[in-house]
Amino acid sequence: MSTLVQINVLPHQVEDEDYIAEAALAKAKLRTDEVREWNIRKRSIDARKSPVKISLQIEFWKLGEERSDIPPFVPQDVSNAKEVAIIGAGPSGLYAALRAIEGGLKPIVFERGKDVRARRRDLAAINKDHIVNPDSNYCFGEGGAGTYSDGKLYTRSKKRGNVLKALQWFVHFGAVEDILVNAHPHIGTNKLPKIIVAMREAIIDHGGEVRFNTKLTDLKVEDNAIKAIQLNNEEWLEYDNVILATGHSARDIFYLLHKRNIKIETKPFAIGVRIEHQQELIDHIQYHGDSDNSYLPPASYSLVEQVDGMGVYSFCMCPGGIIAPCATAQEEVVTNGWSPSKRDNPYSNSGIVVSVTPEDLPNYKEGDPFVCLDFQKKVERDCWEAAGKTQAVPAQRMRDFIDGRVSKDFPKTSYQPGIVSVDLNTVLPPLIAKRLKKAFMAYGRKMKGYLTNDAVLHAPESRTSSPISIPRDPETLEHIEVKGLYPCAEGAGYAGGIISAAIDGINCVDKVIEKVKSQD
Repeated sequence: MSTLVQINVLPHQVEDEDYIAEAALAKAKLRTDEVREWNIRKRSIDARKSPVKISLQIEFWKLGEERSDIPPFVPQDVSNAKEVAIIGAGPSGLYAALRAIEGGLKPIVFERGKDVRARRRDLAAINKDHIVNPDSNYCFGEGGAGTYSDGKLYTRSKKRGNVLKALQWFVHFGAVEDILVNAHPHIGTNKLPKIIVAMREAIIDHGGEVRFNTKLTDLKVEDNAIKAIQLNNEEWLEYDNVILATGHSARDIFYLLHKRNIKIETKPFAIGVRIEHQQELIDHIQYHGDSDNSYLPPASYSLVEQVDGMGVYSFCMCPGGIIAPCATAQEEVVTNGWSPSKRDNPYSNSGIVVSVTPEDLPNYKEGDPFVCLDFQKKVERDCWEAAGKTQAVPAQRMRDFIDGRVSKDFPKTSYQPGIVSVDLNTVLPPLIAKRLKKAFMAYGRKMKGYLTNDAVLHAPESRTSSPISIPRDPETLEHIEVKGLYPCAEGAGYAGGIISAAIDGINCVDKVIEKVKSQD
């Protein structure tokens, strides 16, 4: 059994292995000749006060102790195995397919969008020409929303599955090993595509299939069980196990399920704006003025405030990042953020969003599954109209927003399609705008310098999570009314990021494997 100790070092000491080993040995009360091997197990930044420190968890193996290194991915040849249909090639769909290969099932992955490289042309069209391809954009396509929207791997979902296994798979397919160590692991939008391609190639090499430009358009259910799926409005294929991993923006899937009398439910979500500061300012605030320390990474922040009975919080904070246009239809605008692996852009952005429950909304009707989705869609369309019906978004300086004053000009922002000066108080619903203003003032008290008119609000940040859930049995993970249909990850309301989605994909396939084995 290994020995764990916790030590703190200064940023410039974090790469000094001799110093770290000496300090950790002293803390563990071990001698050098007693130790066979050691490594850093966890690394995090402690910036609560000056000087900023790096917290390290060190693991020692003494003489005679053996490490049990289990291969992270153990595939089988599933060319002739029983098939399982996986709808969507985002993190949940890809991890479901990889787990199926481990478990002896043949995954057939159907993705409405394009492969990861071909998506780039459609992303360029959104940014430069304001053209939205409804099936290939920042949300749809190989790798899902995570591929081109940052690649943060932090999750609080420790109880949902094996987080380490999910991270190890990323490393196995090409990610740097630092993600196994850092408290807030991050790959970067520039690095993710190659990893996603490697995952797809592994699926195919071991007998699975991946089909692009293939959209689920109908379902056949008989005797409360899935029987077949329709693709692209023409092809029908028979399956008795279907993983529905379509993501939180696949609204057509919600309408399809409702049309086929398959139960869906409205659920709480969050909506607000994406705020952009200069990264230099956030570094200065978070590192107590020590922002020139070259050993410290670009600083992040996490903020939360209760305002008039609703939570207002930061979401998907991107140090050194870019704000991206994430609409999935032409007559709407949506923002999100991403960072490259080095997080070396001059901007810092974060969603600042208000938690919304169905009962909070003016058009709430008990039993209406679409009340939150309708609210989300209206905000996105209102912002599209207010900014001139392109992929430019309505924007406002932070203090101008609080004071209800239209901004006369703007600092340069990272949002490529452009911004239009609008008083967001007249565009965002009052229940959102009023709480955002109060939250910003509270954040200004928590982080001196955060409340500044040099910060720019971009609206809306609206795709934080699905506004609809697809209910499933907690034991079998099948839909509560349809056997063989496995609502999965963010699109069904059971995940909130890359890792939690990946874990849910694994969990759903594990249930299929159990069922298939019990039937043999």
